[in-house]
Amino acid sequence: MDWNAFWNSIKNFFTDNVWNIVLFFAVLILGVVVIKIAINVIKRIFAKSKVEKIAQQFIVTVLKVLLYLVLVLALLSIIGVQITGIVTALSALLLAVGMALESNIANLANGIVIVATKMFKKGDYISVNGVEGSIADINFLFTTLDTTDNKKVTIPNSTIVNSSVLNAGANPRRRVEITFSVAYETDVETVKKLVTDVMKSNGKVLLDPEPFCRLKVLNASSLDFFCHCWCDTEDYWDVYYYVVENVYNEFKRNGISVPYSQLEVRNRTDDVVMPYNVEPLPERVEKERVDDKKFDLENASLSDVLRVGKRDKRKNGKRDKQEQKPQ
Repeated sequence: MDWNAFWNSIKNFFTDNVWNIVLFFAVLILGVVVIKIAINVIKRIFAKSKVEKIAQQFIVTVLKVLLYLVLVLALLSIIGVQITGIVTALSALLLAVGMALESNIANLANGIVIVATKMFKKGDYISVNGVEGSIADINFLFTTLDTTDNKKVTIPNSTIVNSSVLNAGANPRRRVEITFSVAYETDVETVKKLVTDVMKSNGKVLLDPEPFCRLKVLNASSLDFFCHCWCDTEDYWDVYYYVVENVYNEFKRNGISVPYSQLEVRNRTDDVVMPYNVEPLPERVEKERVDDKKFDLENASLSDVLRVGKRDKRKNGKRDKQEQKPQ
């Protein structure tokens, strides 16, 4: 290898492209500084806005990638590299990656929908596809729930967007609904007063709207009373269990029984008369059936031909006997 020629080629490259090299490093340093300043300004703008943090992070990340990509393409153009082929290769690469990550891209798009529409927020208690729990984390691919028994459930965002979502924590107040069953001999007004007094005795229960209790259903074994009251969303379960436990205690204190399922059995003393038809069953009359099966002589076997011949002889014999009978 001719090291002198190699060294001369390097020296000639730097001599001939000295201004391009200076421009390359100047654009590199200036581009990095400008990108960092731009990202910092964008973050400050988002900090003063009401955009969700997850949306802020996503937008900042996308902008950062795009800005650095433009900087790299500019630097390659300065040193004389044809960027047309690079852009074509990048497009093909992005297309291949997009096809390979189709489901993830769908989750990403649905994650943007969830954040943009503010379907729910961290801490809300939701139920989706038979799974329920408090939202622990929302990102652009998955939503993580903490269940009541301290398990983590990760649900793809596409499943959430394409399903019915029940959000129990969306509003600041919730209505607690409970049904109580009592025996038929119980006084209706007494039950209504006891249940209403229990609900009003809890300071977490709102008095406006006023607690409600009325007789709802006359069941086979019980009288069913429907009651409800309003409370703050975070107090829902405290109020629910308080009302159930104390209503049960008040029922016992006032001698009100909660009935079991009942079955009424009666002993009949009258004669049971069942109508029926006195006529006997009619005699059997055989239906006349016509044998309309077509015989394929070309495809029939020898045994089939002999069987058909015997059958025809029996029919002819019966017909002759009928004709010989005296009139």
